[in-house]
Amino acid sequence: MKKFLLLLLSALPLLCTAQQLENSLLWKITGNGLKEPSYLFGTFHITCDATLSNKVKKAMDNTTQLYLEIDMTDPSLMTVMFKHSVMKDGVKMSQLASAEDYETVKKYVFKNTGAMLTTIDNFKPAIVEMMVLPKMLTCPIQSVEQELIKLSKQQEEKVYGLETVEDQMAVFDAIPYQRQMDNLIELAKEEIENKAAEFVKWMDLYKKEDLKAIFELVKEENSAEEDTELLDKRNKNWIPEIEAAAKVTPTFFGVGAAHLPGENGVINLLRQKGYTVEAVTQ
Repeated sequence: MKKFLLLLLSALPLLCTAQQLENSLLWKITGNGLKEPSYLFGTFHITCDATLSNKVKKAMDNTTQLYLEIDMTDPSLMTVMFKHSVMKDGVKMSQLASAEDYETVKKYVFKNTGAMLTTIDNFKPAIVEMMVLPKMLTCPIQSVEQELIKLSKQQEEKVYGLETVEDQMAVFDAIPYQRQMDNLIELAKEEIENKAAEFVKWMDLYKKEDLKAIFELVKEENSAEEDTELLDKRNKNWIPEIEAAAKVTPTFFGVGAAHLPGENGVINLLRQKGYTVEAVTQ
């Protein structure tokens, strides 16, 4: 779980870059030819409290469209995700683990999701790991993205995605299946209570809007390869999309909080393009 919690927030960036960022999840984008400001917001995909702050609501009021990582209002979303949850070349999880470890994972997944591992044996292990994530919460699940979508609908604004579902799911083909399976085995061998405590730590950092601490935890837990696939490459691919949307109309961009800080974070990449990106603290 420690690797893929980044998807909930989401190469090793430079620590000095993160240290220069104020404690804020909301950032105002101006300059470089933009007629009106757009906003960049760090989200957390599943949490206990997805209440939007007043400053976020105000930014939503001042923009005319919402961009998330993917268009979560697309009716075909779940169908496409399911299609791309399967490993390529007929690889199965049972081939990536010893009989003993596979049995451990099998019992763990059934206990926490009710799913029989044998029926999803060809799923990417990271996807199975994400199926277990809700068990890390001791509260009803809420989603920051869903709250943004709800407000966007109230404002009769459209929702778009910075990438396609296919793009997002392809990340889990770039990360070796064996590494994903090893992570799932590690998770299955740990106590669920310990992982729940780790999840609470992430939520606390998010509530404090502490990008520096989030950045440091990402650096501690992620390998360079995973950072590249989960964060860096996607961040760089998003910049042209962000630019194009912001030049047309004031736009609210909501992406996992782990995508914001760092040398290859969205904030710094936009600054390198000549935009002024300032923290909104109130």
